[in-house]
Amino acid sequence: MTRLKLSDITDEKPVKLTIEISARLHRDLVAYGIVLNGGEGRDAPAPEQLVAPMLERFIATDRAFVKARRAAQPAAASG
Repeated sequence: MTRLKLSDITDEKPVKLTIEISARLHRDLVAYGIVLNGGEGRDAPAPEQLVAPMLERFIATDRAFVKARRAAQPAAASG
């Protein structure tokens, strides 16, 4: 089985965000949802269900961001 970075989609109360993406990215998100669903198009997650978990995963695994965020927290807390 293909090992994807995105493994599950949690159902939390969403915050509405409107974005525009390219047609190419939309096709890739559709394809990703199908792969995530074991190759089945039926009941595969829709692209809009994938964007938030992908962004969360990206941010959580961005080492430079995590390091910079940790460095900035003490300064923000003491101010």
